[in-house]
Amino acid sequence: MAGNTAKNHSAEPRLKKVLGRWDALAIGVGAMIGFGWVVLTGDWITTAGPIGAALAMLVGGAIMAVVGLTYAELVAAMPKAGGEHNYLLRAMGARWSFAGSWAIVGGYITIVAFEAVALPKSVLYLFPDLSHIKLWEIAGSEVYLTWALVGVAGAVAITWINIRGIKTAGVVQTFVVIFLFVIGAMLLAGAFSGGQSTNMEPFFENGVAGFFGVMIVVPFMFVGFDVIPQSAEECDIAPRKIGKYVVVSVLIATAWYVGIILATSSGMGASALAGSELATADAMGALFNSGIMAKVLIAGGIAGILTSWNSLLMGASRLMYAMASSGMLPRWFAYLHPKYRTPSHALLFIGGLSVLAPFFGSAMLGWLVDSGSPSIVIAYLLVGVAFLILRQREPQMPRPLRVGGAGNGGKVIGVLSVVFCAGLISLYLPGMPAAIAWQPWLLFAAWWVLGTGFLLRVPRGVAPGEFAEDELLQKLSIRQQAKLGATGPDAVAGRRAVAPNPSSTRLKG
Repeated sequence: MAGNTAKNHSAEPRLKKVLGRWDALAIGVGAMIGFGWVVLTGDWITTAGPIGAALAMLVGGAIMAVVGLTYAELVAAMPKAGGEHNYLLRAMGARWSFAGSWAIVGGYITIVAFEAVALPKSVLYLFPDLSHIKLWEIAGSEVYLTWALVGVAGAVAITWINIRGIKTAGVVQTFVVIFLFVIGAMLLAGAFSGGQSTNMEPFFENGVAGFFGVMIVVPFMFVGFDVIPQSAEECDIAPRKIGKYVVVSVLIATAWYVGIILATSSGMGASALAGSELATADAMGALFNSGIMAKVLIAGGIAGILTSWNSLLMGASRLMYAMASSGMLPRWFAYLHPKYRTPSHALLFIGGLSVLAPFFGSAMLGWLVDSGSPSIVIAYLLVGVAFLILRQREPQMPRPLRVGGAGNGGKVIGVLSVVFCAGLISLYLPGMPAAIAWQPWLLFAAWWVLGTGFLLRVPRGVAPGEFAEDELLQKLSIRQQAKLGATGPDAVAGRRAVAPNPSSTRLKG
């Protein structure tokens, strides 16, 4: 039965293998380097000081690199769409697979929504007269129709590009990432030629609390390397190389954030940064003594929005597709476009959410960052646990890329990944120096309440292993047949045979 299920499942229309090595790397790097470096860098510097913030990003990047190593081995061993969904299903079973998948989807969707709000915020910097027709005010943030429609237009365009095919999205991603790096190089050049070390003083602020205040944004800023595993089934490259690109993308993003922090702080002092809404752009203008250069950097910020938005929409849709193909979500999300072979229904659903996001105003930016981060780290922690379980239970599983060598180095990496992620989760809790506010926790809770409804539909007793997905589909098929048996024509006919006829009863009365 399981073999037949597997055969039928594999015979379904599949995703196209069209992504090359540069596409995959651009997807991972572009996902991590979004708009946060433009809008949040000033806050990082005033929170921890330029050196403190740079160290926080350096440490955060090292932690994410360790997590990335566990992903690298797992994606090389299981290069299928859905990433975490596949690893947890094989290592821990169906319900844990759902929990980890739901967690990372929640993180992805918060970032997609973040970018939909960040786009009109950045365009407003270029066109100060953009805001017309006031709609309402949310948490002190005024929402204007024309402002919100910029985010809506971006959401529609990015969704349409992704429906057209991942190759189209990958080509767009590559060119926009190149443009983004050109802008970053210009900022660094300005720092070397016009920056002043006196602007960077004091180098540290708020001690340990400041350091951890920056550390809490690390999961949000680095999420995206895991989009490469989500799209692994569409990569036309060797599985071993897919794994390597996961780690390389993390290292590139770490260098980017550290460089941006140091360059921005060299252009403007802490007091000036504290009063700036888009500190990196203002620093670029100060370094070159040109308002035009500030707007050039905003163009780079818009490029970052598009790369992150594109990648995370891509990743979230593939994960929802994988979950729906396994029966964890409604089958509607597993629909593939007949021409482009993309999960168009999942793309439309997430794109629809991003269309709504701008109407909640820019106050949502901070809430989205904080609400998505705990879910992201939960997923990373579970992947680390799955990595350790598979190393112990399936030592002979084919691993084209084996991290840590032939000895116990890999297990050490897995333990460090779990410990680091547990430490990051603790930073968000009430009473900690970097605890998040109640609004993000409310959004976090709402997402998990919704997920609980789907989780309870996942059958119990699905054993982890290579054929866990087949067993899950089989159990769901049996449940569906039983349900149809209880409500089908035969059952209805049987109930009619024994039920009293209302009309005859009335006649007799």
